[in-house]
Amino acid sequence: MPIDVTMPRLSDTMEQGTVVKWHVQEGQAVSSGDVVADVETDKATMELQVYDDGKVAKVAVPEGQLVAVGTTIMVLAEEGESLEAAAASAGSSAPKKKAEGSSEAPASSSSPTATATAPTSVPATSNGSASNGTQRVFASPLARKIAEERGIDLASISGSGPSGRIVKKDVEAAGSRATSTGAAPRSATTPDPMPITPGALESRTEPLSGMRGTIARRLVESKTTIPHYQVTVSARMDALLELRQQLNDQLESQGIKLSVNDFLVRACALAMHQHPYINSSWSDKGPSILLHGQVNIGVAVSLPPERGGGLVVATLRDADRHGLRHISGETKRLAKKARDKGLSVEDMSDSTFTISNLGMFGVDHFTAIINPPNAAILAVGRAIEKPFFETDEDGDTVLVVGHEMAMTMSSDHRVIDGAMAAQYLQTVKQYLEQPASLLV
Repeated sequence: MPIDVTMPRLSDTMEQGTVVKWHVQEGQAVSSGDVVADVETDKATMELQVYDDGKVAKVAVPEGQLVAVGTTIMVLAEEGESLEAAAASAGSSAPKKKAEGSSEAPASSSSPTATATAPTSVPATSNGSASNGTQRVFASPLARKIAEERGIDLASISGSGPSGRIVKKDVEAAGSRATSTGAAPRSATTPDPMPITPGALESRTEPLSGMRGTIARRLVESKTTIPHYQVTVSARMDALLELRQQLNDQLESQGIKLSVNDFLVRACALAMHQHPYINSSWSDKGPSILLHGQVNIGVAVSLPPERGGGLVVATLRDADRHGLRHISGETKRLAKKARDKGLSVEDMSDSTFTISNLGMFGVDHFTAIINPPNAAILAVGRAIEKPFFETDEDGDTVLVVGHEMAMTMSSDHRVIDGAMAAQYLQTVKQYLEQPASLLV
């Protein structure tokens, strides 16, 4: 009997989802527990597993299409069943069997069937061309749209996305190359009378992904419902940079490299014990303030364009109970997962304080929007080299060159007063300027 695999409900608020990448092809055998696709929800990109054995009879929804929860996205044929017969049953009004566990919440009787069908796949040769002379091109919907508008053959483009998928930047780069190669040749001895100008920009509307739409709604909600204010403190970073270099030299043989952000996460986490209201949330019940027993630091991670761009917040749980080595490893693991295949809802939930660090991009200072339900977020710039006046051992004033880093905390004024924010930042500053205290 054919098995309909439907778009699952992967979060309590999910109504629609997008298959951003298929990991299987029609005719391929799968087993219970296999990951067959990456699905983008309103909160995260998550792996989709199947809970039955069989062969893929039909991929009913192409990559990049938004469909409702409960929509059939793939059909499996059981052992001994014809793939053609199973595929023909896709989207029928009375499917013979639903894939067990493929949807956490059953679709209503009005849930639609598959609204689109992917091209039938054919066996491919080693160079990616189909055995019958045709070629299947994997490209994002936006890349296909831009290619069609500009008259660019997708088959001539090499994709830089996951598994060679063609994304927006690949098509735009191909268009730029075509423009430059189509110009009249110039003599090697004749100077170019006019500088080469880039192609004209074009107006277009780019649809939001489900995750990007959720980010937009949450930021508007945060900025319009939370009374933000900012406090900035600068810390000398020379002692920390020196200690970091020493530790990294010692840990190099173990493949460990600590970042400035690792020290910052630990400093912020330890400071919560002296300033618990920073590690809290506003509640409309009462109303009241909820002080959290766990210190879970959220770290903002930027996503590449092929994953929709924007930021996600990965959660480092119990950051006050772990050392720098654990914080470093967990941060790198979550950042890689976010950029390669997407974070799960669990990876992004339960943060009690957030850090957004743009220092690696050369940013000196900025302010950030609070990540609800947190009461505060810390925006961190780079360590800037600048002159300082100091007193030497003889009591003389001397001019030295050192490093200073600005930290700006946006706080919810319903929970955190200005003095509380300033006192917390002073404690974080002390940890950073006396970094040996972060090792114990």
